[in-house]
Amino acid sequence: MKSLLAACSLLFLLAGCASHVIDPRGYDKTGVASYYGAKHHGKRTASGEPFNQHGMTAAHRELPFGTRVKVTNLNNDKSVVVRINDRGPHTRGRLIDLSRAAAQQLGMIRSGTAKVRVQAIRD
Repeated sequence: MKSLLAACSLLFLLAGCASHVIDPRGYDKTGVASYYGAKHHGKRTASGEPFNQHGMTAAHRELPFGTRVKVTNLNNDKSVVVRINDRGPHTRGRLIDLSRAAAQQLGMIRSGTAKVRVQAIRD
């Protein structure tokens, strides 16, 4: 009986950890953004394409590859549209990792992070 209970508990735990792909329609969240640049430039992203720090791309944990999102820096109201092509951020408490070019347009290079609003946009 104990082994059955343990197996069921493990099954529920693993199911709760599974990654759920969310529907990008209506996605609208606020959180902390960071960026990555030269250290990763040219390396393969999770989507298979090379990372370009000069491109308008981003990493997100759940949004489907190819999803375009509008990211607004809530400290200065600057916005940029990026395409999700990687998985991350890998730091707890972060919502999105931006390319260096996108971070520069948002005015967050010096601080390294910024409170942002991320909204999925329709093509």
